[in-house]
Amino acid sequence: MLRTMKLGSSNLEVPVLAVGCMRINKIDKSKAERFVQTALEEGANFFDHADIYGHGECEKIFADVIHMNDDIREKIILQSKCGIRKGLFDFSKEHILESVDRILKRLRTDYLDVLLLHRPDALAEPEEVAETFDILESSGKVRHFGVSNHNSMQIQLLQKFVKQPLVANQLQLSITNSTMITSGLNVNMENDAAVNRDGSVLDFCRLNDITIQPWSPFQYGFFEGVFLGNDRFPELNQKLDEVASKYNVSNTTIAIAWLLRHPANMQPIIGTMNTDRLKDCCQAANTTLTREEWYSIYRSAGNILP
Repeated sequence: MLRTMKLGSSNLEVPVLAVGCMRINKIDKSKAERFVQTALEEGANFFDHADIYGHGECEKIFADVIHMNDDIREKIILQSKCGIRKGLFDFSKEHILESVDRILKRLRTDYLDVLLLHRPDALAEPEEVAETFDILESSGKVRHFGVSNHNSMQIQLLQKFVKQPLVANQLQLSITNSTMITSGLNVNMENDAAVNRDGSVLDFCRLNDITIQPWSPFQYGFFEGVFLGNDRFPELNQKLDEVASKYNVSNTTIAIAWLLRHPANMQPIIGTMNTDRLKDCCQAANTTLTREEWYSIYRSAGNILP
């Protein structure tokens, strides 16, 4: 079974990996049922959704293939996200409340364990968001709150008004997309790696007990493809294979172990719908890289040290 951790400053005990359900509509029902069952057998009972995944179909499919009922609901942790609409972002009270009701209906449940605001809304009014969160909490529809793709100051602004602690921030992070780590290593340097693009969000989240949930942990660029087995990253793949051989695991396991080795105590979102790959990811929870291995993998991806 997967080891667990506290989500942010809450008392919610969660597995160190979350199962992302964005692609569950891409496989047939029997495979989806088998995948979800495998996740539960592995102890990966934290499932991440969003109202835009499959235009809502992913949540419906998930509830169907897990055979949602009261008994099942007590055994799983459900997280979903809202705030993205076609052509705009929307943190208005009306939209969030409506989105949550629809999410709950699709997931066939009375409550979400965690609700995240999906992308920063330039027109967000934090006082209105705070009022909305109070309604959702008092009604029992949402138990914990967080954000996704938010920088440090955006979180601070929200937290000034929102009384509930923001327990998670979902951010793109992988070996090849590691600018939030790179900028912290290139302090006071005159190079592109020193550019702080996110307000030191990694350190900010650590300081404020906000769990970072890395999304697309195998992707390079913005959904350009996976780096595993990719000819564009020969040195990285050679190093991953070398370390994987030492631990007698797959390169998939090592790529996730690299994230788990960071002391920020992150909870990666695993987006695969392949049961074998899911098992490989879960093995990462028991694979602890040395400091030398972590840095050698980091450098093999083309990242430089000052």
